[in-house]
This record gives sequence, structure tokens and C-alpha cells, in this order.
Amino acid sequence: MMPPLDTCAPLPAAQAHSPAARRAWRLLPLAALALLAILAFMTTGTSGDWGFILAFRGTKLAAMLLVACAIAISTVLFQTITHNRILTPALIGFDALYTLIQAAAAFGLGAELATISRAGGWQFLAQVVVMTGLACLLFRCLFTDSAQSLHRLILVGITFGLLFRSLANLLMRLIDPNEFVIVQDKLFASFNSVEPRLLGLSAVLLAGAAVWALRLVPRYDVLSLGRDIAVNLGVPYQRTVMQTLVVIAVMVAVSTALVGPITFLGLLVSNLAYHVMDCDRHRLTLPAAILIAIILLIGGQTLLEHVLHLETAISVVIEFVGGLLFLLMVTRKAMK
Repeated sequence: MMPPLDTCAPLPAAQAHSPAARRAWRLLPLAALALLAILAFMTTGTSGDWGFILAFRGTKLAAMLLVACAIAISTVLFQTITHNRILTPALIGFDALYTLIQAAAAFGLGAELATISRAGGWQFLAQVVVMTGLACLLFRCLFTDSAQSLHRLILVGITFGLLFRSLANLLMRLIDPNEFVIVQDKLFASFNSVEPRLLGLSAVLLAGAAVWALRLVPRYDVLSLGRDIAVNLGVPYQRTVMQTLVVIAVMVAVSTALVGPITFLGLLVSNLAYHVMDCDRHRLTLPAAILIAIILLIGGQTLLEHVLHLETAISVVIEFVGGLLFLLMVTRKAMK
């Protein structure tokens, strides 16, 4: 005689105590810290007109949230398809391409650069389109069915990065010193000079890329097992990787064009997410990386700007810490 259906009720409770469910609870303290960092940033040291304070800090807050989401998602996905936790999208040459675009704009536009850089819209969209288009063209030309093609893509990305940096250095030696100062300011990520009207366009582009990536999340856990296993399990490997590379290109291009390059933030948040969640499941590591990026960016900006009253940009601190982590990971890998 079959038992009543309600005797099977303990199954959901058993699932609730599974390792994946226990790890999911670790997202709660991260979310609480992220919310606390946001509240602290918006309220610490406030006095005077709240309308002005909310508008001024709200713009910076929105920029940091967009950059945190873009860098966290793009880095985790890039490390998934390359099967390497040391690599980041900056290795493809995005930062160097951004530097070359800024140097070329200063060289071609001259004294008009400062006015156009404040004018907004079309320059931002042009930078995003150029950076995304060149990256997609590189992927299209170099990515083949062979397992070695992705590694070749990374090597070519490093080579192009060196080329872009060399060309940018040449152009910056030829421009006027006043224009060089303008370009130099744009080579460091800054959340103080973000144009508010660019936030809506950035949010739309990043939301579209994130939704596209969200559709592919079930495949990423299989993809992280390796190309051969993914193909044997029925995952369309090449198409999935190409779509992911396009998503990464859009996210990194939008983030870099909005505030400037942040090379090591992705390396920092992705490896912290792997360590905190202690697994490779993307439905856990992706939100963990986003929350950690929010904590580091917004919490760090609050600490430097409103508690310690320092003028140092948070990106400089993140680059220093991330650079140390990169050297540590490379050294440990070499010792093994």
C-alpha cells in the first residue's frame, strides 16, 4: 500500500539543509554589509540641503553600483570560459584601448577635448561602440573550434594591449601639456566626474547584457568543467563562449567608458567570492561577487571620503590591494 503524499513532506527540509542551501545563506550577511555601506555613504557627514546631498551622492552611488555589477559579472564569466582564476577581461587590452582612444581624441581634437568631454552622450556611446566592436571583431577572427584558440586569443590580447599602450604613449608625447593633463586625469577611475545623463544609457546597456548572461547561467556550471565534458553533456560550447565574450565586451566597455579603467577590482571580488561561497556554482558566485564589489567600492569610498577625509580615489587603493593579490596568486602558482 502506497504511503500518503504528505509523508514525503520532509524532502524540502532535506533540500534546505543541503550544502548548496547552506552556502546560499552566506549571501545574507554580504547583502546586509552592502546595504549598510550604501546607507553609510548616503548619510555619513551630511549637513545642509538634503536635496543637493541626495542628488550629488546619488549620482556617485549609481555609478558605483553599475561599475560593481559590470566588473563582477564580466570577471566571473571570463574566468569561467578561460578556466583560470588569475585572468581578467583587462588582459584582452580594454584598458589599453581606452587609453588609446583618449589619447587619439586629445591629439585630434586638441583644445576642444575638455568641452566635448563634458558635453556627454555621443562621445560615451562612441567609446562603447568602438571598444565593443573591436573586441567582437577580435573574437570573430581568432576564435575557432580548437581548444587552443582561447589561449591564443589571450596571447593576442596581451600583444594588442602592449601595442595600444605604445601608440597611446606616442600620442601623449606629441600633444600639448595642457591636453596631456586632461588625458592623464581620465586614465584613473573616478566617480566624482560622472555625467548624470550617462547613467541611464549605461544602465540600459548593462541590463541588456546581464539579462543575456542570465539566460546562459545554467550552462556555465557545465562549462566550468572543461570543453570536452561540456560538449559531451550537450552544451553548445562555441556558441555559448562567443555569446559570453560579447556580454563581457559590452560590460567592460560600458564600465570603462563611464568611470575609467579599474584593472584589479574584478580579480579581487571574484576570488573573494569563490573563497566565501566555497563553490563554483554561478547562481551563488555571481551574486556574491556583485555584493563584494559593492562593499569594496561604496564602503571604501565612504571610509576614505567621509571618515578619513582623504582625497585619494578608491580605485588607487583597490589597484594596490588587487596588485598584491595578483602577485601572491602568481607566486603561489609558480611554487606549486
